[in-house]
Amino acid sequence: MNVSYEALLKEAIEARKNAYTPYSKFKVGAALLTVDGDIIRGCNIENAAYGPTNCAERTAFFKAISEGINEFSAIAIVGGKETEVNEFSDYAYPCGVCRQVMREFCNNDFEIIVGKSVSEYKVFKLSDLLPQGFGPENLL
Repeated sequence: MNVSYEALLKEAIEARKNAYTPYSKFKVGAALLTVDGDIIRGCNIENAAYGPTNCAERTAFFKAISEGINEFSAIAIVGGKETEVNEFSDYAYPCGVCRQVMREFCNNDFEIIVGKSVSEYKVFKLSDLLPQGFGPENLL
């Protein structure tokens, strides 16, 4: 990885500032690293109808895919109460739907960095968080 975990977490914290969370008040930011070293930011966007709500991770992936970018090496995720700014009380792990989206576009070695701050984080491989995942190759 040509970008440090800390730098990617800083980008996720910046992305989190744009979160639209009038209902949960729980803001999440994601920074998706492409294999070319570019960073695509995403934030969670809530909706009064709940179903149309979109997670930060999927926002980043969908932005990238819609621009023709489809090779990724890592994603950093931070989240917490809207009153929390640069340090968070807990880790914000990706939901099951986000893990499945990651599985669609990434290999099992894709890195997922979840942070409580720029200096306190955990790193997982996609296969750690989605063992025995179902992907495109299962349909061939």
